[in-house]
Amino acid sequence: MIDPLTEPDALRAAAETMRQTRERCVWTQRITHRDLVPYLIEESHEVIDAVERDDRAELREELGDLLWQVLFHSAIAAQHPDDPFDIDDVARGLTEKMVRRHPHVFGDAVATTPHEVLVHWNAAKAAEKRERRSALDGIPAGMPALARAQKVIDRAASVAEVPAAASGIASEGELGDALLALVAQARQKGWDAERALRERVRLLEDEVRAAEQAEQAT
Repeated sequence: MIDPLTEPDALRAAAETMRQTRERCVWTQRITHRDLVPYLIEESHEVIDAVERDDRAELREELGDLLWQVLFHSAIAAQHPDDPFDIDDVARGLTEKMVRRHPHVFGDAVATTPHEVLVHWNAAKAAEKRERRSALDGIPAGMPALARAQKVIDRAASVAEVPAAASGIASEGELGDALLALVAQARQKGWDAERALRERVRLLEDEVRAAEQAEQAT
């Protein structure tokens, strides 16, 4: 058995720590992928908070906590009776995908601007996801409404008409003020701001899929 405290490879030591914890901790043994979801969301938000506060010590710790979630999910997956995979499989798949999506780094393609990098990335991603039939496929349904709205509008822009941008807002700070004012208005009227945006985004998704079907029919 590897001693994580003497293992020179820090990532391997972390993986081994997780493996032994999964095998020997009675609480950890009972945890499923679904059980971990709230922790994954919380740890992700704590990383975001550390980044936005520019707290490097906190960021280092929170990135470790987020890595633990990846190791935890991988340890659970390794025990699946029919389709097991472990952290090495996860890392190998990630490496292969990143190499494919950076042909200007690992191949003969050329990219001298961020836009050209994005072109290569999107082309590689499209080749990987050939089974997708809509520009909206792959957007997680569980995303917070505001983040999901931004993602849907970004994907929808090339397919359907998206809501017009609000005028008179000149900075992210002013945008934050406007959003906060809208939430305050919703509170005064007894409305659910998250639900209102979620339902409006759902209507936009319906419009996008209808536009895609009409295009395919022509």
